[in-house]
Amino acid sequence: MAKLVITWKKSHIGRHYRQGLTIKALGLKKLNQTVVHEDTPQIRGMIRKVEHLVEWTLEE
Repeated sequence: MAKLVITWKKSHIGRHYRQGLTIKALGLKKLNQTVVHEDTPQIRGMIRKVEHLVEWTLEE
């Protein structure tokens, strides 16, 4: 199964609090931190909610 590489690039300060909770749920704790997740519809939905704060790539 494909992997998603997600990097947190912009702060969630000043954003809706749920976006901060989504960042935390993705396992991101610090700016410029990178995590790897399986490519599932749930993770894709989380990325879609905070895509203005993160960068992501698909890794085969």
